This record gives sequence, structure tokens and C-alpha cells, in this order.
Amino acid sequence: MPANALQTYRRLLGYLRPHRGMFMVGVLGMTIFAATDAGWAAFVKFFLDGTFVDKDPRMVWLVPFALVGLFVLRGLGDFLQTYCPGFVGRQIVKTLRGEIFDRYLHLPVAFFDRQSAGVLLSRLTYNTEQVATATTDSITVFIRDTLTIIGLISYLLYLNPKLTLISLVVGPLIAVIIRRINTLFRRYSKRIQASMGDVTRVAKEAIEAPRVVRVFNAQQFQAGLFDQVIEHNRRSHMKLMFTKGLSNPVVQVIAASGLAVVLYLATVEAIKGQMSVGEFTSFIAALMLITGPLRRLVNVAGPLQQGIAAAQSIFDVLDTPPEPAGGTVPIGRARGEVEYRDVRFTYPGVMEPVLHGIGFSVRAGETVAIVGRSGSGKSTIVNLLPRFYDVTGGSVILDGRDVRDYPIDRLRAQMSLVSQDVVLFNDTIRSNIAFGHPASNEEIEAAAQSARVLEFTEQMPQGLDTVVGDRGALLSGGQRQRIAIARALLRNTPVLILDEATSALDTELERQIQEQLDALMQNRTTLVIAHRLSTVEKADRILVMDGGRVVETGSHAELLAKNGQYAVLYRMQFNE
Repeated sequence: MPANALQTYRRLLGYLRPHRGMFMVGVLGMTIFAATDAGWAAFVKFFLDGTFVDKDPRMVWLVPFALVGLFVLRGLGDFLQTYCPGFVGRQIVKTLRGEIFDRYLHLPVAFFDRQSAGVLLSRLTYNTEQVATATTDSITVFIRDTLTIIGLISYLLYLNPKLTLISLVVGPLIAVIIRRINTLFRRYSKRIQASMGDVTRVAKEAIEAPRVVRVFNAQQFQAGLFDQVIEHNRRSHMKLMFTKGLSNPVVQVIAASGLAVVLYLATVEAIKGQMSVGEFTSFIAALMLITGPLRRLVNVAGPLQQGIAAAQSIFDVLDTPPEPAGGTVPIGRARGEVEYRDVRFTYPGVMEPVLHGIGFSVRAGETVAIVGRSGSGKSTIVNLLPRFYDVTGGSVILDGRDVRDYPIDRLRAQMSLVSQDVVLFNDTIRSNIAFGHPASNEEIEAAAQSARVLEFTEQMPQGLDTVVGDRGALLSGGQRQRIAIARALLRNTPVLILDEATSALDTELERQIQEQLDALMQNRTTLVIAHRLSTVEKADRILVMDGGRVVETGSHAELLAKNGQYAVLYRMQFNE
């Protein structure tokens, strides 16, 4: 096993340590089970020599009792080696899934910009199952069958050392073959896991966008795309199956060749009277019993290498640095004074800067709108305030301190976000309003009342306890937006970010939602990102962005009077 794979496996076995007591009970079961194989070979000698050579009358009752006792021990060992490692394996899967999910929750937003959600889900579900096989099932087979082979070889050495040593000559050749098999299994396992990520990704995209797929008649295109990824997955699996299918017969033929030579020599000794019938039969039985554990040891290489490859992909996630915890400056409830000082920003992996020397300040309770063409850097500006990204130059200030000075959880506790893409979870309306914020039913209902959520929930049999469906699919766009506003009202933060909050709504619904937004913005520092300029006319100040720079600033009336870019954008929308 290569050094990096061995290091990965050692780290993986570290998850077994908290459950080593239960696992050792399983090892005891493996030992008992392995001992019964050697015991069976010894039983053959005991039965044949005692019955046909010595003609001992006690064999009449000793043999049945010995046989039942042997299988009772075998059954006990089988139960312990199955249940105990299985228990440990599920504990390891639970622990790994918990750690991966926790890391997903604390990774920076930039990580998810570079990763496919399908691949991340595949690591959480499919790869962890592969790891369970490597840590428990594979190690169970390895320990049990290694002990079985050691026990049988020890018994063979006791019966006839010369013939046993001759049979071991093929061992080094088998070891070389198994090493090569392990390398191939690990290579193909990585390809299978990557292809499973693609399968999950393509399926997830099609399932999450049924309307888009149908309105564009893209069913055939999506089916073709899915067929490509599942065909790649099938080919990867077949390469693994080919290697697995070929390896076992090759090892078996080599082992059988050695066995044939030993069988020939043993037969010669038996004919010459150098071995009793019991010794001869017992020796042959023990030799034949070795082939089963040897075959399983060869086959275990596949799941073991699959588990190691899966573990490497999991540890890649776990080793990714989480979001910075932030500074140590305490903050209770912020006043809401925000300032951008010569802010510059470039997205990771991108050469061209997105923001160039942005500078402006927002007084506590003031509403500042940021407008401009698509790609001008509007959303990037507000993403820097809650530290979804960190500036590459300059600083973002909250209440006179750099946002990096505050603990990141306390910083974000000062802010609420209402965006165009309202994210609702497959839970009740009540739970979605209270999301991440402990609140009483009275507080939730008051927020729902203020956001006019009760207007439509009162028409529902379950009221606020109605389940909204996946991503709020059972609600209209306006209903989802009102729930998002109620969520922000409940948090009652001093800073509010509205990112295209009404752009997906029609004009009439936008007017209704704007009323709730106006109430929400009262006495809060508000940053508004808007495409529709009609929604920002009441803002205290408007910043006009172009090419990552603030090119104009002023009130709605002042900017129209300047007859600059804002006036051009306004006339274009008005004419539309």
C-alpha cells in the first residue's frame, strides 16, 4: 500500500478508537470463528483415526457431541464478528457524516462557488458508505481470514512440516499479484466516486428545475446528458469488476498448482504408510480449507481500496479551512453605522478585480440604494459586509471598527437578508419564519402579522403550521417573499440587506410587498440592491455603479437632474 494510502487508512482507523471495546469483542468472535476451521480439520483426524484405526467405542458419543460443540462455537463467533463490527461501522458513518455536514456549514461561501452540489452530496452519502466497508467489513474479513489461514497452517505444520513448507512456496507470488490488484482497485474506485458525483449532480439539476426542462423541451437533452454520466459510471464499474473477476481465478490457479504438488507428495507418503488415514484426510481437508479464506482476502482488496479512495475525498473536505472565526472585539447590538474605505475585491481564481476603490458611508438608520447594470459589482459590495467574502484591499467598517475585528457569528447577528431567491426549507411556515432564531409563538405570529403572512395562512387548514414543500414550492412567489420579510422582522437586526428583493414579482405584487419592506426598513440601516429603479426612489441616497466603481451618488431627484447614467437607466426602464 502506498504511503499516502496507508496514511489515509491509519487516519480512518482513528475513528474506530472510541469503539475499540466493541470492536475487540468482534475480534474475539473472529478468533473463535477462525479456530473452528482448524478445529474442523482436527475433527476429521479425530473421527477417522478413532473410528477406523483405533476402533475406540467412545467415538459413538464423542463424535456427535464434538460436532455440535464445534458448530455452537462457530455460531457464537459468527454472531460476534457480524454484529460488533457492524455496530462500529454505523457509528463511524454517523460520525463522518456529522463532521462533513458540520464542515459544509462552516466553509466559506467561495468554496461552494467552486464545487458542484451533487459532488458534495455524493461525498456525504455514497462515499461515507464506502468508508464503512473499509473500516469494518474489510478489516473483519482481513482479521478473520488471516487468523483462519494462520490456524490452518499451524495445524498443517503440526501434521507434516515438510509438506507444509513446500505449499508455502507460492506465497510470495500471490503477494505480488495482490499488491498489483490493490493499485488497480484504488485507481478505479476514485473514478467511480467521481462519476457518482456527476450522476448526483446531473440528476439534482434536472429534478430541481422541472419547469425549465419542460418549457425548453430539454427532456431529451437532459436524458442524453444523464446517459453519458451513467455510462461513464458503468464503464468504471466494469473495469473494477474485470479486475476483481480476473484476480481471484489467477490466485486460485496459482494456489491450486502448489496444492497439487503437495497433494501428490502427501499421497505418496500415505501409500508408503508414512501417514495414517486420519492424518492424510485431515491434512488434505486443512489444505482445501485454506482456499476459501485466501479467496476472500483477495476479494477484500476491492472494497478496501474503494474505502481508502472515498476516505481521501472526505478528508479533502474535512481538511479545508473553515471560515475565519473573526476577531475578539465584543459587540452587543450595533448602531448600524457602515463605511466602505477604498474597498477593492477580486474573486478567488479570477485575475480581473471586481471592485476598484469603493468608498462611501451610511449613517445609522439611513437607506442607501446601489444600482447599476448587471456585472457592475452591486451584489459583491453587500456580500462583503457579512463577510461572505473578505476584501482584498481596503476595509469595511461597522460602528467604527473593521468587520474583521468582530466575532463572525456576532457580526452576522447584526444583519438580516431578504433576497430575490427566497430560500425556504421543507418545514412549516412557522419554522421557516423562526429559522435559526429562538422565538415564542407570540413573537412569530406578530412578525407574520406585520409581514401580512397571516392574510394567506388564515385560508390554510393548518395555518402557520402548513408545510411549504421543497424550497417553498407549494407557495406563490409573493407568499415566499412575505415569509422572508417576516423572518427578517423577527430577527429585528440593526442592519438590513435587500438584494433584488422584489425583482421576481409582477408590478402589482411588487407594490404590495414594497409596503412591507418599507415597514421593515424603518429605523434600520438598509442597503438596497435593485434593478427596478422605481423601488429605490424613496432611498435617502443612491449609488450608481459601473465597472466596479461608484460613478454617481445622490438622491433620486438629484441624480435625475444630473442627467447622467442614473437618468439614462431610469429613462430606459420608464420607456419599457
